Amino acid sequence: MKAILLDSDIILDAMANREPFSKEAIQILELCEKKEIHGYTTPVILSNLYYLLRRLGMSHQQVQSHFRNLLTNILFDIAIIDKKTILSALDSNFNDFEDALQNFSAEQHNKISIIITRNTKDYQKSALTVMSPIEFLKMFSFNKAKKK
Repeated sequence: MKAILLDSDIILDAMANREPFSKEAIQILELCEKKEIHGYTTPVILSNLYYLLRRLGMSHQQVQSHFRNLLTNILFDIAIIDKKTILSALDSNFNDFEDALQNFSAEQHNKISIIITRNTKDYQKSALTVMSPIEFLKMFSFNKAKKK
């Protein structure tokens, strides 16, 4: 099963139903829910999402409910951010520290092979495959069709 790290913009698109991006984001979350792919997030992503969803007008309880659903029903796991992750991010050539944290958290996790984000340019220095939601869904559909 393919393991992916979803950047905060993708999860936010789905949770806040942000058009025109929500359709692909929801499709990716549905693939996770069906256990066709394995989704990961990080503590930093969840923290950022909490802040953004609250600013968009969701209550604390609504955000908690979304997170519980994400972590239990949609079966997301948490990619760890530890001292090694932080030092790697600090020593990297990434222009954005937050993106570096997400990247090295994913790189240190042996199963994650793809980062899905709408901001692919922010991850140009990643050793992992970085794709937009549309690119990922096209690749996933193509690979699924080949297996039939």
